[in-house]
Amino acid sequence: MDSPRRAEHVASLIQEKLGIVQPGTIGLVLGSGLGDHLDRLTDVRVLPVSNIPDFPAVTAPGHSGAFLHARLGGTPVLIQRGRVHLYEGYTPQEVSLGVRAMGVLGLSALILTNAAGALNPLFEAGGLMLLSDHINMTGVSPLTGANHEPWGPRFPDMSRVYDRELQAKALDAAVRLGLRLERGVYVQVPGPALETPAETRAYRRLGADAIGMSTVLEAIAARHMGLKVLGLSCLTNKNLPDCMEETSAEIILAAAARSADALLRLIEALVRQA
Repeated sequence: MDSPRRAEHVASLIQEKLGIVQPGTIGLVLGSGLGDHLDRLTDVRVLPVSNIPDFPAVTAPGHSGAFLHARLGGTPVLIQRGRVHLYEGYTPQEVSLGVRAMGVLGLSALILTNAAGALNPLFEAGGLMLLSDHINMTGVSPLTGANHEPWGPRFPDMSRVYDRELQAKALDAAVRLGLRLERGVYVQVPGPALETPAETRAYRRLGADAIGMSTVLEAIAARHMGLKVLGLSCLTNKNLPDCMEETSAEIILAAAARSADALLRLIEALVRQA
């Protein structure tokens, strides 16, 4: 099945199993270690991705793999709980399939979240960062191949990937909640190996403030379809090339879990304004 037909099939199953997606519904992709902290949701309906034929199996630690239709602060949300990655052996089109399905369903906006390492020495582990821009260091794109014109143009503009109005609302919500919200550039790498000190130094010199293995390809696919996009990172560790400490997936997931409540409080306050 080609990418458009596949996304439309996933979208139709979400509608069938979870109910009609209402106008004004906001999409949310929850990254590493963030999908198990959903106490703020109400009216939750769940569709495991294992029940969606041809949907990529979620194998990464900290990713449970499901779509949830629910309310957050009274606002309808459609959540992709867990995602797939290039390092699992998937194509850019498969990585972006969930976001493409959300675009087919006509969501008003999409919030992408992730766990990321802080490259900016002024940013602290355990904090949150608002994505102002990104750098794609994966070497691939979800737009490679034949363009599907109903989704978007062959050469979509990427001068403002992350919606400025949503960024302003997120910063305002953070102030009201008393949360420190950094603002910076995120770089996606393919993974799964974590960065060397030399790589960390190089990415910082390129202008990146945080680094991870997801989000950018999804953002490209979403903007291609005309979705408003907001990106938020949980900063799980500091990548300081001259005094680099060893880390692991377990340490990163534990740090993301500690930041999850603050992240979801911020998202709840944000969607109330949407």
